[in-house]
Amino acid sequence: MNVPGAGCWHCGDTLPPDPPQALVAGAPHPVCCQGCRAAVEWIDQLGLSDYYRLRSATPPRLADPARSRRSADVWQRPDLVRHVVRILADGRREALLSVDGIRCAACVWLIERSLAAVAGVQLVQVNGLAQRARIVWDEQRANLATILHALARIGYDALPLGAGALDDARRRESNAAMKRLAVAGFGAMQAMMYASALYLGAIETMDPAARELMRWLGLLVATPVVFYSAQPFFQGAWRALRARTLGVDVPVALAIALIFGASVAQALRGAGEVYFDSVSMFVFFLLAGRYLTMRARHRAGDLADALARLAPAYAERYLADGSLERVGASELAPGDRVHVAQGMRIPADGVLVGAACRVDEALLSGESAPLRRRCGDALVGGSMVVEGPAILRVERVGADTALAGIAALVARAQSTRPRLARAGEQAAAGFVARVLALAALCAIGWSFVDPARAFAATLAVLVVSCPCAFALAVPAAITRALALLASMRVFVVRPDAVEQLARASHAVFDKTGTLTDTRLELIAIDAAGDRDQALALAAALARGSRHPVAQALVRAAAGLAVRHADSIRSVDGGGLAGVVGKRSYRLGSPAFVLAAGQADDDAVILADDSGVIAIFRLSERLRSGASEAVDALRAGGIEVEIVSGDAASKVAAAARRLGITQWRARQSASAKLERLHELHAGGAQVLVVGDGVNDAPLLAGADVSVALASGAELARASGDVILDADCLNTLPEARLIARQTMAVLRQNQRWALTYNLTVVPFAALGLVPPWLAALGMSVSSLAVVLNALRIGRRTAPQPAGVLTAAEPGQVA
Repeated sequence: MNVPGAGCWHCGDTLPPDPPQALVAGAPHPVCCQGCRAAVEWIDQLGLSDYYRLRSATPPRLADPARSRRSADVWQRPDLVRHVVRILADGRREALLSVDGIRCAACVWLIERSLAAVAGVQLVQVNGLAQRARIVWDEQRANLATILHALARIGYDALPLGAGALDDARRRESNAAMKRLAVAGFGAMQAMMYASALYLGAIETMDPAARELMRWLGLLVATPVVFYSAQPFFQGAWRALRARTLGVDVPVALAIALIFGASVAQALRGAGEVYFDSVSMFVFFLLAGRYLTMRARHRAGDLADALARLAPAYAERYLADGSLERVGASELAPGDRVHVAQGMRIPADGVLVGAACRVDEALLSGESAPLRRRCGDALVGGSMVVEGPAILRVERVGADTALAGIAALVARAQSTRPRLARAGEQAAAGFVARVLALAALCAIGWSFVDPARAFAATLAVLVVSCPCAFALAVPAAITRALALLASMRVFVVRPDAVEQLARASHAVFDKTGTLTDTRLELIAIDAAGDRDQALALAAALARGSRHPVAQALVRAAAGLAVRHADSIRSVDGGGLAGVVGKRSYRLGSPAFVLAAGQADDDAVILADDSGVIAIFRLSERLRSGASEAVDALRAGGIEVEIVSGDAASKVAAAARRLGITQWRARQSASAKLERLHELHAGGAQVLVVGDGVNDAPLLAGADVSVALASGAELARASGDVILDADCLNTLPEARLIARQTMAVLRQNQRWALTYNLTVVPFAALGLVPPWLAALGMSVSSLAVVLNALRIGRRTAPQPAGVLTAAEPGQVA
């Protein structure tokens, strides 16, 4: 689209006396500066000159193209890049950008195609409304600076998204929506007041001059409503028509234009009905529905934004001489030692190297009480030191921190449209075509029956059947569900997973690292003498070892008087040997301690030269919340089983403690996939839960996969849903929310369809005036949004909709 007037072909600014000329498809076009000329010719070289035909608004002029290029060059520095670029599991890089100057769908079209032309860029997702872009690229062929340069060349300033920029686009959108809503609300109230005077005056024979005054006052208050408040509907309709599609804004914009145009014509003629009250109320209720939808969408990102804002801007770093210097948190590097005063937030992920302290991790872990951390414990960036100070050795900074990982997961989910939303948009487009055809038929029919009533009946049909409620049904429910799940530390990476999670009938768990903790626990001691004394001897030998078995014995001996051991030596694959009180002891496997194997190879034996002193039996600890999660899933009608590669004795022990009757042990990756195929063949919808790193093949074969991860691993785990490793018991609640989401979604769609099928015949028969049609359509949209807000209320577990036949018993 050429921008009318004497403005710049690219940005629309005023042209200088002798403007430069930019060539597009061989034709010269005047531009205001060399920067716009370079942008125009670069767009043409990329074969994207259709942008000028598609756009509905001009982009802003770059104040200083050279400055934009210099700003992009800054991001060549690795010390800055590491804070905004994330390394994905497959080695690719990912960044979120705030892109200034996105004005319309054509801008999104141009950015996506121009960046896709950059060598190495593999994925571009642009959210035009929020002015954000997610870019994934191959570091061997591209870098962040290259991408920012490409954006600058086509006229867009971009900044890698950090905590300081998170709210800018959101705040602008919210303020603009509130202004439009306020103008529409004021106009609707005033127009209704003048319309009431007309209706009453018609009964009481109002003076003609007063009647004309009421008409013109109605026009006065409705004009800003139509030309300012309703602008988003006209812009949306124009973009849809340019793209040769029928969006929900098309009938809305058409109805507004027809109602207002006809009312102006009647006011100028001084006869007939005017509908300034109807059009104002129509716009107001539509904007109210969209405002509620926008607020729900904003709340979906509140957790990620709040987490990102937890990271402090500055830190106190120790120098070599022991003094402190104040530096930006972005300047920290792994290995730095940082001082965190009491009441301050930790600037990066690391390890406590000073005295014990207490930290508040409420927003990170959901734990309301401050947690005690000792020397050597991990500290998470964003936590607050409530008793300190704390001395931290930095291990992860920038995009590698737990906070950044959580924010990236939420942003990734919000940049993807679920299948149901895409299907809803396609259905709405078909519905719009039928609405327009029905309105045309209504106009033709009434022109033969009663031409005086044709316009009012056609308007009523057009307004009352607008598919706004139908189009809102899916996004309103999915947006609410994603927000709730994220607040529970259940991060939905693929929004389609909500639908699949609700339909799951069978849950397959891996054992190690999923149902069980990686740490062992002592469950029994068989000793001829005093068991505490035997445990203290074992702990004396094990105290210096980092082996999980040794650490479990040391933890079990906490509180006992543990003596000092000398001459300790470690035998790989065997155990420990040492001297305690001038007496030699051996601790380890039967083969090492007794020089001979025995049936119970999982036992740990303590012996001296006289023979066996004690046998220690250890077991994997169940992960916190595992038992509750399994019980709740079974109560909800889910068939639960374990498929593990571990030994049969260990899998059987875990299954017995969890009450799971179906389990398989010593399963290779191919055997696990074969089991999934068996379940699928029986009609099961399979939910697989694994650790997200070691279970990638099993997760890939599932209908919906849930990966457990923690801290910095959150963003690197592979799965449709990423679950915080400390919150396994939230899985059943997440499934309940998914089922409730699908129920509400179906309710919304049924309501929208029933409303249209019921009301349209009355409107076509001329029984619904335009103002009532506007009210009814707007209220139906509001009802859909408000119904979606019910998601998350506590409900009792419900049986799964699809249950499979009984599976075979244990296979070792």
